[in-house]
Amino acid sequence: MRRRRILNQDEQALWAAFTHDISPLRTARAPARVLSRTPQSPPSAPDGGLPAPESATPAQGVRRLNAPELHHRPAHGRADHDRMLEIGVRRPGLDDTSWRGLVSGRLRPQRRLDLHGQIAQTAFYRLHTFLLQARADNVRCVEIITGLGSGANGGILRRELPLWLGRADLRRFILAVVHPHAANQGAVRILLRRQQRS
Repeated sequence: MRRRRILNQDEQALWAAFTHDISPLRTARAPARVLSRTPQSPPSAPDGGLPAPESATPAQGVRRLNAPELHHRPAHGRADHDRMLEIGVRRPGLDDTSWRGLVSGRLRPQRRLDLHGQIAQTAFYRLHTFLLQARADNVRCVEIITGLGSGANGGILRRELPLWLGRADLRRFILAVVHPHAANQGAVRILLRRQQRS
């Protein structure tokens, strides 16, 4: 173990000036909770029913950021499938020339977003912001890279992307979504609807 170094006078004066305006975060420490080694039964309600739940209030000063809900597709039922935007399926309102250009790869992306390695929450917000900005800038074609991921069904980003694109606020201006190549399932190209000129 190292011995603490003693500060000289100049260092002490500098430290005092630095810490002069600092105030503690809390004025009093919360009392420590004593844990018993013997298991205790939870207190029962006076009428013999279930005990009242403990309040679960978040700590002061903690900011909560709600993550997008991750959807697990049930084996039976179509609740999630109805909201999912299918990749490689031509949607109504898309002309033949644009569809062929997108599928063949002749229609090149004007912008790319690489989500590879991101956690789902960060990836969702980056995707959402990216698509809204591309729409505002009247960009026609974008590419989203999710990576293949691991596991039988691929990574979480690859599985969730069709559901995120199926959200009402994004789906309304997406014309088509395809993989850039049959062998490249870790990326998609998205054709955005042109904005109406007023």
